[in-house]
Amino acid sequence: MDIGVISVRYARALLKSALQEGCDDKVYLDMATLAKAFVDVPQLKHTVNNPTLSQDIKKQLLVTACGKDITPLTKRFVELVLKEGRETVMMFIASSYITLYRKQKNIIHGKLITATTVSPATEQRMKEIIQSKTKGTVEFLAEVNPDIIGGFILEYDTYRMDASVQSQLRNILKTLK
Repeated sequence: MDIGVISVRYARALLKSALQEGCDDKVYLDMATLAKAFVDVPQLKHTVNNPTLSQDIKKQLLVTACGKDITPLTKRFVELVLKEGRETVMMFIASSYITLYRKQKNIIHGKLITATTVSPATEQRMKEIIQSKTKGTVEFLAEVNPDIIGGFILEYDTYRMDASVQSQLRNILKTLK
């Protein structure tokens, strides 16, 4: 079977169970922490996929990677995934859960990239603009990238507004060629 199909099926089942138990928000935090751990620590994927490691060690690694206050449902889910031998797709399951949860709760991921740090008031204003346009809740991330020289890049959903000096200079160079 396809990794995408498997991970979405497991993620759907986890979301359904989490909704029934009323802990979907907490499981979302567990899965977000786990997904971030896979990104921040690339060795985690290789270690979890190592066939010579025992299931107990893999369980301990995955549970620890989910964060400090892991829900009992997440713990049981990790045990199920290991029992079924699906630990190689755990990273994809976590990402699929995040996507399904955000869709269920109408949560949009927004990102503001600027050349220098912006004030919290500016961040809040950009977040409010996105919320008014999307009619959803926005998870907002502000990032500093001095390479854009000035201006900003605003991304949310499938929308990207690039008002950076870097892109304007690039466009000028294209027209001069």
